[in-house]
Formats: sequence, structure tokens, C-alpha cells
Amino acid sequence: MAVFSKELCRQRLKIWLAAEEAIATGQRYQIEGRSLTRADLYDVRKELEYWAGKLAEAESEEQNGGYIRAYHFVPRDI
Repeated sequence: MAVFSKELCRQRLKIWLAAEEAIATGQRYQIEGRSLTRADLYDVRKELEYWAGKLAEAESEEQNGGYIRAYHFVPRDI
């Protein structure tokens, strides 16, 4: 069972995509002696990967009951 719903995963992914865009348009700036430094892009990308994975888990569960189907076979030379 997925811990997070698809909607929550999509919301979080959207938030982190917006954060990545904000960092891309200006990592640090200063106004009247006050400065703002945004989060590290590396950390934001890790969060993007995390939420993308959780979204894939939630979608997988919806499609096939939460099981990731994998097949194993042994080739034989006859």
C-alpha cells in the first residue's frame, strides 16, 4: 500500500518544481542590505526524485494493486 496518495505526490512534486524554477532564476539576491539565499539546487533535485518515485509507486498501486511485475526466466540450450 502506498503511503502517499497520488494527489499529495503531485502537489509536492509541483511545489519542488516551482522551487527549482525559483533557484534557476536567482539563487541569491540583496535588497537594501538584506539578502536572501535560496536552497541548494542539489537538495531540491533530490526531493524531486523522491516525490517522482513516490508518485510512480502510487500510480503503480492504482494500476496493478501495488505489485511491480517482474519475470524471471532461465534460458536453456536444447
